[in-house]
Amino acid sequence: MIARNNTLLIACLLMVIPVTGLAEEGFTKRRVVYKKVGDRELEIILSEPTATSDEPRPAIVFFHGGGWVRGSNKSFSDRVQRYAPRGVVCAQVQYRFVPREPNNPPVVCIQDAKSAMRWMRSHAEELNIDPNRIMAAGSSAGGHLSAAVGLLEGVDDPADDLSISPKPNAMLLFCPVLDNGPQDGYGHERCGPDWRKYSPAHHVAEGAPPTLIMAGRDDPTAKLSALKRFSDAMQQVGNDCELMVFDGSHSFLNTKQQPENYPKSVEAFDGFLVKLGWLDQE
Repeated sequence: MIARNNTLLIACLLMVIPVTGLAEEGFTKRRVVYKKVGDRELEIILSEPTATSDEPRPAIVFFHGGGWVRGSNKSFSDRVQRYAPRGVVCAQVQYRFVPREPNNPPVVCIQDAKSAMRWMRSHAEELNIDPNRIMAAGSSAGGHLSAAVGLLEGVDDPADDLSISPKPNAMLLFCPVLDNGPQDGYGHERCGPDWRKYSPAHHVAEGAPPTLIMAGRDDPTAKLSALKRFSDAMQQVGNDCELMVFDGSHSFLNTKQQPENYPKSVEAFDGFLVKLGWLDQE
C-alpha cells in the first residue's frame, strides 16, 4: 500500500546530493530533496545558470511522462541544456507512481507535483527565482500533472503548507493527458469512479495560466479531439491557450529522434518563453 503519511522536509530541504556531470557548460546541476514520504526521499534535479543575475530568474518545472506508473526525472535534459545556460532555472521532478491495475488514480502523483511546485515557490529567494514566473511543463502523464497543478483544486498532500500556491504562471504541455473521461480521454479505468476529480479538462475556469499545447495529429493516447475541446473551453472563458498540431503520434515532440518535428517544437518552446517575456530572442 502506498504510504499516505507524508511529511515535508524542513531542516534538509536544500540538502545537496552529488549528480554525475555536476558542471555543464553554462549551468550547474545538483539534487535537492523536496519531500520525504516515510523513509523515501523525493528529489528534484535542479539546474542553475552559472552566470550571476541581479534580477530573479524565471523557472521551468518539468514533469516526465510514463502513464503515472514509470519514468525518470532525467527526461527533458535536452531542454534543460538549452534553457539553463540562457538564464532559466530548471527543475526535473521525481514523483511517486501508482499500481498498473484499474482503480488506482494518480493521487500521489498529483500530490507530489503540487508539493514540488510549492517547494520551488517557497524557496524562490534562495534560488533567485521569481515566484511569479514559474512554468510547469510536461509530456503525456507529465502533461497531465502540469495541468493538474494549474487547474485542480484539492488533491493536496495534507502535510503541505497549503498557504503556498502550487499554481504555475504558465503551462507548456507536450502530448498531454488532459481528459480522463470515457469519451476520448485516457486513464478512465485507472482513475475509477471519481475520475472527474483528476481530469484537468473538467476543471477549466477563468484565470488559468497561459498555456501552449503541442499535439500529435495521430496520437492515440492524448487524442486530438480531446485536446481541441480543452483548448476551446480554455479560450471560451478568456484564458490564453494555443494548440499547435504536428504530424505524428504520441510523445514525438520530446526527442531528437524526430528530425522534422523536434526543431519545430524547440522553436515553439522558445517562442512561448519569449512571448511571456521570460527569455530573450536568440
